[in-house]
Formats: sequence, structure tokens, C-alpha cells
Amino acid sequence: ELCFNTGMTGYQEIFTDPSYFGQILVTTNAHIGNYGTRIVETESENIKIAGLVCKNFTWQYSRPLATESIQDYFEGENLVGISDVDTRAIVRHIRTKGAMNGIISSETADLEILEKKLAEVPSMAGLELAGKVSTDKPYMMGQSGAQYKVAVLDLGVKRNILNCLVERGCYLRVFPARTPFDEMKKWGPDAYFLSNGPGDPASMEYATTTTQAILEENAPLFGICLGHQILAQAVGIETYKMHHGHRGINHPVKNLLTGKCEITSQNHGFGVSPEAIEANKDKVLVTHINLNDQTIEGIRIKGKKAFSVQYHPEASPGPHDARYLFDEFIDLIGKN
Repeated sequence: ELCFNTGMTGYQEIFTDPSYFGQILVTTNAHIGNYGTRIVETESENIKIAGLVCKNFTWQYSRPLATESIQDYFEGENLVGISDVDTRAIVRHIRTKGAMNGIISSETADLEILEKKLAEVPSMAGLELAGKVSTDKPYMMGQSGAQYKVAVLDLGVKRNILNCLVERGCYLRVFPARTPFDEMKKWGPDAYFLSNGPGDPASMEYATTTTQAILEENAPLFGICLGHQILAQAVGIETYKMHHGHRGINHPVKNLLTGKCEITSQNHGFGVSPEAIEANKDKVLVTHINLNDQTIEGIRIKGKKAFSVQYHPEASPGPHDARYLFDEFIDLIGKN
């Protein structure tokens, strides 16, 4: 699927964000590669985008801290890309026509062959992709003597999300996406976390079932991005495929509880249905809305210690306006 990101910086973090798995990234920023790459700026083990479309791609970089050019980085990861393209025209097309699949080829320019190949690619709607980027086995992160133990359901988690939890005194056990609740509970966590990730949440009944069990336990629970959508589904609220999604680092969101505005980092092509929210006001409180299109950006489950946001409060890359949400999660655990 072709998608576009409007961020001016943070391309390496974007390339390695598991939420982009299965997508060709179009950048609206004209220059890609001008500050090189660093291994510490990756959000997962390797590049997750399926391909790159950009205007200016440069192997030269000028940042002293950089360790490798983007050309060498891409070659090492066997990633395909195309440059010298009018990316803003492509973005306007996607914005007008909606999300669509695309193909990059250096082997043939025959449109009939390429269209036939492209027709074999499935739509993002209905695709379960979290299992392809989740950890294969549980692992620990943080100090074992930390104040709180948090079980993380890895649906494609970004490294900096885990860092934000560890920095706030959490000892983490990160579980594979298909881990049943009983197995997570055996570890004796103080709270649970649902991560970001790729694919259609409607195809992830296993994660919805696990989340329902967490809610029945009434344990503290925080979800981000895909985790937000899974939490909504766990209380019977539907999700939907967006026209072209939100991807960038300057999306304005209003916190309805405080009246304050946050500039947020976002990366999602699915959302929580406003109509389903309206029909389930007895279950859910809307806490955040997008000021560009009024879509749902945050919810709390009434009568439970569970909340979630559609955007990325860890903001890697992006502004740190919403990092208070991690503090609220810690406060919720402390009060439990």
C-alpha cells in the first residue's frame, strides 16, 4: 500500500517503525538522506517499509554523529526505492483518491506486466500483519527491581515506547502478539500495555480476546495506535479503514478533559468508528479528538482502569507534547 508521511525529519525512525510493514512510503519532504543514519535512531531491528518514493535522495551527509549514508543503509537492508519523482503530485493523488496499492520496478517498464503483478497484492483491509513483526519469544527490558512490572503485548512495538516505560520505573516483559492472557498473567504484572503495529485490527480477534480478558481482570491498561483500536474492539466498538490515514509529526489533537491542544506524531491507516462510539457512550468516554478532521484520538473505558490514544506520545520522531500520558499510566498503576 502506498502511504505518505509529511514529517520534515526523523526518516530513519519512520523507516524502522513496524507500523509501516507492508507499505511503500512516499515522503513529502524534498530531501532524504542529507543527515545520514545512526544505529541508535532505529525503532526496530531493521527497516520495515517495503519501499521508498522520494524527490531528492542523497548519499552525502553532513552530520558528525552519523555513521552511515542512507545509500549504504538501504543497500545493507536490500530496500528498493525510487527518487527524482514528483512526490507532491503523488500525495495529492492519494489524498484525493484514497489509499491504494503501488509497485516499484527496475526490471520492466511494461505497464501491463506491472498492473498484473500489482493486482496480485492484497488490500490492507483484512490483513493481519502484527504477527509478522512481533517478537518470536518473550524478553525482558528494564531493571528487575523496578517499582512496577508491566506486561507488553507486542503487536509491532517501537523501541522508544518501551524506553518511555522503562524510564518511568517499569520492568517490562514483552510478549508475542498471540500470547493468551493466562500466560501473561502468570508473570504477575501490575499492569498491561497494548502496542502499536501494522495491519487491520478487525483481523486480530486473538488480540481483542486477550484485551477483553485484561478488562475483566480490571488491571491498569494503556494502548497506543493499533493497541487503541484493539481496546475499542474489546468493548464492541468497530474500527474502519481510513480514506488515506494520518502520517506525520504535526497533527493537532485536543484533549477534551483539559481543553489543551497537543501537536502529535501519528502513523495509522485505520481508526475507531465515531458512529460506534456514539452508540456506546455508556461504555466509552472520548478523551481526545483530531482538530483536522474530528476523528477519535483517545478513549477511556468507563468503570475500568483502561485508556488509549490513536497517536504516538513517545514521538520518535516528533514533538513531546503527549508524553504526559506515560506519567498518567504510571499514576494509574500506583493507585491500583
